Amino acid sequence: MVLRTVLFSCAALLVLTGMCIGKETTVDSLVITIVYDNVTAREDVVPAWGFSCLIQGLEKTILFDTGADGPTLLTNMRQLGLDPEAIDAVVLSHMHGDHTGGLSDILQENPSLTVFLLESFPEHLKAEVNDHGAELIAVSDPLEICDGALSTGEMGVSIPEQGLIIRTARGLVIVTGCAHPGIVEMVERSVYLGGSHPYLVLGGFHLFGTSRRGVRGIIDRFRELGVLKAAPCHCTGPEAIEMFKENYDQQYVPCGVGRVISVIP
Repeated sequence: MVLRTVLFSCAALLVLTGMCIGKETTVDSLVITIVYDNVTAREDVVPAWGFSCLIQGLEKTILFDTGADGPTLLTNMRQLGLDPEAIDAVVLSHMHGDHTGGLSDILQENPSLTVFLLESFPEHLKAEVNDHGAELIAVSDPLEICDGALSTGEMGVSIPEQGLIIRTARGLVIVTGCAHPGIVEMVERSVYLGGSHPYLVLGGFHLFGTSRRGVRGIIDRFRELGVLKAAPCHCTGPEAIEMFKENYDQQYVPCGVGRVISVIP
């Protein structure tokens, strides 16, 4: 608790002084489309265990994670009118197969993109990127992906992971794959690095098996950190998702394959 308090105090100082990692570019509008998830938001796409979303509106179009398999990912993207060849960068949150399984198929469709993965990833995944001729950037410390977007850098010990921080006119949009290092810890670091308040937290929160009391504590901490909107999905677990829905009410954002989330001024 002491560490969290100190970290948030540092984040507040950064907001006041304007200090932050990378350029202070913010985007006016952002569109995030869920292309891989356990459930669907429409009937003409396919659900499967895993996560991936396409982020448009930055200077680069970013695919965050690639789900568990390429055929499902590509089928969903095409059904949603999204072109794999328009992707500029892939950001992989962590090494688990339900987040990296579609990488090979994406690289076959678009070998000219840049892949941001963790330095601690297995060598065979790095070799796969190199074998397709794509650019590989191994991330350890916080890193700017493009103007307005940065990686949290590698977090956690047993299952290292990175999150994506996007600066928008409404505040920070924070995207996580499974939040194995802890969803609160990832939001705290994002605030610290992003130099602004958190507008939306989206992705897997990894709360399967967490007690209701534990989930309640996380929601309370979200409120303390100023998270305005919450979009939990994938490994968050249905009970925890329902608790976020009840607490956030109109500020709860449902996910599912095909869901389009717009962030506008």
